[in-house]
Amino acid sequence: MSTSVAPGVTVEVLLQALPYIERFRGAVVVVKLGGNAMVSEELAADFAADIVLLHRIGLRPVVVHGGGPQIEEWLERLGKDSTFIDGRRVTDAETLEVAQMVLMGKVNAELVTALNAFGPVALGLAGTDAHMLVAEPHDPELGYVGSITAVNPELIDRTLAMDLIPVIATIAVDASGQTYNVNADDAATEIATCLQADKLVFLSDVPGLLARVEDPESLIREISVSCIEDLIGDGTISGGMVPKMAGCAQAIGRGVGSVHLVDGRIPHVLLLELLTDAGVGTMVTAESS
Repeated sequence: MSTSVAPGVTVEVLLQALPYIERFRGAVVVVKLGGNAMVSEELAADFAADIVLLHRIGLRPVVVHGGGPQIEEWLERLGKDSTFIDGRRVTDAETLEVAQMVLMGKVNAELVTALNAFGPVALGLAGTDAHMLVAEPHDPELGYVGSITAVNPELIDRTLAMDLIPVIATIAVDASGQTYNVNADDAATEIATCLQADKLVFLSDVPGLLARVEDPESLIREISVSCIEDLIGDGTISGGMVPKMAGCAQAIGRGVGSVHLVDGRIPHVLLLELLTDAGVGTMVTAESS
């Protein structure tokens, strides 16, 4: 069912978007799509439309995706239990095979198909292609889980030079050809740093950084790196948000222009965050504006 929008509201949104379009034309925007933000066909369609629109107005999006829920679903179908250590899935040879099948053969293919519904705009890639993502074992207890040691950006650069959108599955490889499942947040951060991206956007199933975890109205819309350190120190940032926010600060310190944490369950959240004055998530910057 279509929804009627008042003409004045439409005009206001378009006028808000104009300076951002002008400012960020040609900018590299790395978007990490979490598996929890990909569980709805409607959200997947919205995401594809947002990415293609960003591409059409002159930005250069790079999509990096995970697929934890999809991997879990297929492991359950196969009757295989999952074990986690510090939030990372213990990955034996069979689990690695399932992860590769799901990330490269299913999730990546579906994203590329959704994007290419608007025309031939996207190219599916994996971290194993041309040794784009090089890794080493993260911890022997985790099996084939890797930590990224290097990013080789040539294939990404060539894809962008062809005016295509790279869509990257986060499977990495070592010098011997052994593959590893790698954390998609880490992969997106390393890729954004290597490309010196203007923006790094994390789409997940949380609204952003909250001053009070239990209160969604306490969203912190903008925060500097120094404030992150203060809030970690006083316990405002705690639990699983500590490594996430520390990673955001590290990305800024290594040359990424800004980092955004947004709720991928909100329709068209990318456009709302990047092309409107208020935004809808948390923006991390080097200094407070």
